[in-house]
Amino acid sequence: MNDIVILKSFLDYPLGTGEGILEQFASLKGAIRRVNEKNRLEQFVLVPGERDNRVLLVAHADTYWDQNYNNGSLTIFDQNNNHGTIMDHQMVHNGDIISSATPGFGIGADDRAGCAILWLLQNLGHSLLITNGEEKGGVGSNWLMDHNKEIAREINNHHQFAVQFDRRNSKDFKCYTVGTKEFSDYIEKETDYTEPDPFKYTDIVTLCQRITGVNLSIGYYNEHNENEILVLSEWKNTLDLCRVWLKKPYLPEFLRNI
Repeated sequence: MNDIVILKSFLDYPLGTGEGILEQFASLKGAIRRVNEKNRLEQFVLVPGERDNRVLLVAHADTYWDQNYNNGSLTIFDQNNNHGTIMDHQMVHNGDIISSATPGFGIGADDRAGCAILWLLQNLGHSLLITNGEEKGGVGSNWLMDHNKEIAREINNHHQFAVQFDRRNSKDFKCYTVGTKEFSDYIEKETDYTEPDPFKYTDIVTLCQRITGVNLSIGYYNEHNENEILVLSEWKNTLDLCRVWLKKPYLPEFLRNI
């Protein structure tokens, strides 16, 4: 299957739960899945990489419309009283754009488009980490770091840096509080992307205690509402540049200034 077909298969997953995506990654050889059965937002899947100087690649399986965030409701009404359901969302593919055809819902490109990139990069030998609950303040990544200490140590002691695919726009990157000037310069050189500011949050802010991390644009816009779109050429640009960059036989280690 080509890249866009794979991408669409991830966008087709129900918006109301990340379980299907977590199960898909858990089916990979060597995958480690951890779940707090009392709160299933607290879960993750780690697929350890095999190459020597490996990077941690990160995306999150949940969407803004996860039913756990909407008081258990599967239905949302828009301003015209049209309604849609989380479980049967529809999309429109028109040229270079994928958009929503379900009132009240977007397409979940934040972060299903990032999950698709991880799936397509799985053969590069890097570690894959799919978290849950990012849209509720990093519930899954916080649970990983607090209650799965050996995984937390594996992440920070055996990876050169982390790359998350969970950023809006076309050619942005963000290092938040877990970058350094040297690392930001390296990312800009390798991607030709720029950092607008270091603010806000995603999972790498929690995960990266020793190593640095970056979040890359994957081409979505207007996230968290029914006007969400994904620009396919921009998504593909990030995928293709990472195929070249992360295939290099040597990738340097970057540590935080702590």
